[in-house]
Amino acid sequence: MATSKVTGPLLFSVSIAAISSFQFGYNTGVINAPELKIRDFLNGTLSRRSGQSISDSLLTSLWSLSVAIFSVGGMIGSFSVGLFVNRFGRRNSMLIVNILAIVGGSFMGFSKLAQSVEMLILGRLIIGLFCGLCTGFVPMYIGEISPTSLRGAFGTLNQLGIVVGILVAQIFGLEVIMGTDALWPLLLGFTIIPAILQCTALPFCPESPRFLLINKKEEAKAQLILQRLWGTQDVSQDIQEMKEESVKMAQEKKATVLELFRARNYRQPILIAIMLQLSQQLSGINAVFYYSTGIFTDAGVSEPIYATIGAGAVNTVFTVVSLFLVERAGRRTLHLVGLGGMAGCALLMTIALSLKDQHTWMSYICIVAIFGFVAFFEIGPGPIPWFIVAELFSQGPRPAAMAVAGCSNWTSNFLVGMLFPLAADYLKAYVFVIFIVFLLIFFIFTFFKVPETRGRTFEDISRGFEGSPKESASTPTLLAEKGPIVELNSSTEPVKDATSSV
Repeated sequence: MATSKVTGPLLFSVSIAAISSFQFGYNTGVINAPELKIRDFLNGTLSRRSGQSISDSLLTSLWSLSVAIFSVGGMIGSFSVGLFVNRFGRRNSMLIVNILAIVGGSFMGFSKLAQSVEMLILGRLIIGLFCGLCTGFVPMYIGEISPTSLRGAFGTLNQLGIVVGILVAQIFGLEVIMGTDALWPLLLGFTIIPAILQCTALPFCPESPRFLLINKKEEAKAQLILQRLWGTQDVSQDIQEMKEESVKMAQEKKATVLELFRARNYRQPILIAIMLQLSQQLSGINAVFYYSTGIFTDAGVSEPIYATIGAGAVNTVFTVVSLFLVERAGRRTLHLVGLGGMAGCALLMTIALSLKDQHTWMSYICIVAIFGFVAFFEIGPGPIPWFIVAELFSQGPRPAAMAVAGCSNWTSNFLVGMLFPLAADYLKAYVFVIFIVFLLIFFIFTFFKVPETRGRTFEDISRGFEGSPKESASTPTLLAEKGPIVELNSSTEPVKDATSSV
C-alpha cells in the first residue's frame, strides 16, 4: 500500500471539491436570517399583483414553500447522482452541475428586482437540486482520491465545508452585513461566487483514478494521477486492488437501486447506510439549527441571534476536532460517542427548558446543553454518515448506494423541518424527548451492526459483507450480523482495532 502523506495536489483537489459542501451548508442556513424581509417581499409583491392584501395563511404557506422546496430539490438531486457520475465522472459532474448553482443563484438574486415570487421559489428549487447532487459527488470524489489511511480525515472536510457554509450564512445574514431589506437578494445570490470559483479551479483537479481505471480502463492515466496525488511512485498494490475490483464488477450484474435491496451481499450495507443517514437527521440537529433562535429566545437569551452564531462556531470547531480524531479513534467509536453525548445533552436541554420559569439560571444550562449537543454531533453523526457510505460499497454499487443514502438524508431533513414546529407546539419543552428516543435507537443499531472501516480498503470492506468462508479465511471479515464488530485474521488471535475501546 502506498505511503500516506498529505501532498499539495491532494489537499488542493479535496479543498476545491469541498466548495460544493460549503454551498450545501450556505444554502441550508441562508434563508433563516432574512425571514421577515422575505415575508414582506412576498406580501407586497402579491398584494400589488392582486390589488388586495393576501391572507396570513397564504403568506405562511408561501414562506414554508420557499424554505421546504430546497429539500424537495435536494431529494430529486441526490437520487440522480448515479446518472452523472457513471457517465461524466466524479470531477466533471461537479463541474457541470455548477450551472445549476449559477442559474438558481441568479433567479434568487434578481427575484426582488423582477418582483417575482416565482423566481425566488424556482431558484430555491434549482439550488436544492444542485446541493442534492453535490451531497453524492463530493464524498465519493474525496473518498476515491484519498489514501486509505487518510480517507476518514479528508472525508471529514466534506462536513467542515458544510458547517463553515452554515456559519458564513449566519454571519452574512446579520443586519449590519446583508440581512437588510435592500440586500437580502444579494445574500441569496451570493452562492454564484463559490460556483464560479469552483468552475475556475476544478479543471486543475484530476479525475478520480478509480473511475479512470475501473470505469474507463485507463490504467496508465490512473497510475500517474495516484503518483501525483499521493507523492509516491509505488502505487502498484493500489492499482492491483482496483484491477481486482474491476474484474469483480465485470462478473456482477449492474447494481441498480433495486438490486441493492435484492442482493444479499448489498442488503446489509445499504441498511447501514440508510440508518446512518437517518441518525444524522433524526438526531434533532436540524431542529436546533432551523429554530435555534426561537429556542434561545424561549430559554430567555436576550440576543438569540448571537447565541445562534455561537452554536455555529462550536459546530465548526468540533468538526475540526473530528478531523484529527477520525483516523485515531475510528468511525464506529466516534459515532457511538457522538450519539450518546447528544442523547445526554438533549435530556439536559429538556430539563432546563421545563424548569426555566422556576429557575432563571436554567437558561445558561440550556445554552450549555445546546452547545454540547452541537459539539457531539460534529464528533460523529455529522461527518461520518457522508463518507462511510462510500467506504461500505465497491465501485459498481457505490453511485446507486450514494443516491439512496442521500435521498434518505434529504427526505428525513425535509420531514424534521416540516414537523418539528408542530411537535414543539404540542410538546413544548419536552419536544426533544422524541430525539432522545431516536438517538438511543441509533446508538444500539450502531453498536451491534455498524462495522469499523478505519484502515481498510474498499474491496476488503465489501468482501466483509459477503460472508464467504473462502474469503474470510484470508481477509479480515466483519461479523456485523452477530453482535459487536470484531476483525479476524488467519490466526486465532483477534486483531485489536478501535472498536475495542467501546
